[in-house]
Amino acid sequence: MTSLRKLGSSDLEVFPLALGGNVFGWTADEAASFAVLDAYTAAGGNFVDTADVYSAWADGNRGGESETILGKWLKARGNRSEVIVATKVSQHPDYQGLSAANIKAAADASLRRLGTDHIDLYYTHYDKPEVSVEEIIGALDELVKAGKVRHIAASNISAERLKESLDFSDREGLARYVALQPHYNLVSRDTYEGALQDLADREGLSAVPYYALASGFLTGKYRPGTTVQSARAGGAARHLETERGRKVLAALDEIAEAHDAPVATVALAWLAARPTVAAPIASARTVEQLPALLAVAELTLTDAELTRLTEASA
Repeated sequence: MTSLRKLGSSDLEVFPLALGGNVFGWTADEAASFAVLDAYTAAGGNFVDTADVYSAWADGNRGGESETILGKWLKARGNRSEVIVATKVSQHPDYQGLSAANIKAAADASLRRLGTDHIDLYYTHYDKPEVSVEEIIGALDELVKAGKVRHIAASNISAERLKESLDFSDREGLARYVALQPHYNLVSRDTYEGALQDLADREGLSAVPYYALASGFLTGKYRPGTTVQSARAGGAARHLETERGRKVLAALDEIAEAHDAPVATVALAWLAARPTVAAPIASARTVEQLPALLAVAELTLTDAELTRLTEASA
C-alpha cells in the first residue's frame, strides 16, 4: 500500500502523484478520460487536479470541459468521498480575475460542473496583484465557512504576495493557504527554488508542482533527430537545445537503466523527493501512459542518484 502524504497543515492526505485534468475534454475525450481516471484510482490514486478554464484554449471549447467530465465520472462511479478534487479560479473566460464576487461566482459554477457540494482544494490560479489580499482571502474564507471549499491554495504567486496573504490570514484568523502550485521540474528550478520554496518550507505549505515532466521532455521521448506527435511537442523539444537539458537527459537515462524504470518515473521521483513537495502533477491522455507516472509511488532514489540529478540540472 502506497503511503499517502499530508498536504501542508490540512487534513488532506494525498497520493504522491496528482493526476492532471488539463487533458480531459482536450486531447482525451470523455471515454478516454474515464478510462484514465479508473486506472489511476484503481492503482490507489486519490488526487485529481483541474481548473475551471480547462480547456478553453481548444477549438470549440468554452472552459469547464475538464470539470464537467470529472463530475460525470464522479457521479458514475459514486466515489466522491474517496477522491480529493482540486480546481482553480481566475482564468475562465466568463469568470476572469480574483474579485470577491468573481471568486464566489466561479466557485458555484465549478461546483455545478463537478456535480458536488464541495471542492477539497481551491486554488487562485494566477495571482492578480491589482486585487488586495484582504479581498481575495476574505472571499475564500467565506467559501470555507459556507462548506463549499475545504482548503485553499495558491498557484503562480510571488513570495511577497504569498507572505502578505499568509500574514493577513493569521492576523484575522481566516482561512489560510495550505498548498502552493508552482512551475517546477528538473529543467525549471528557478521558477520555485529560492524565496518561494523557502517561504513554503517556513510556513508549512506543501508544493504540488505543475509541468512536472516539462511538457513531456522529461519522459525521454524527445531525442535529437526524433519527431514527436504531441500538442506540446514544440515547447518540450526546445530543452534539447540547452546544455542543461542534455545533461539532465543523460543523468536520467543512467539512473533509469540502474532501476529498470522509465525515465519519466525517475524525473518524478526526484521532484517528489524535493523539500516541501507533496505530489507532482502529471497528466495522461491514455491508460498506457499511466504506469510510468504511477510508479513514482514505489521508486526511491538513493542520495547519490538525487545528487547526480540535482547537479545535472543546476
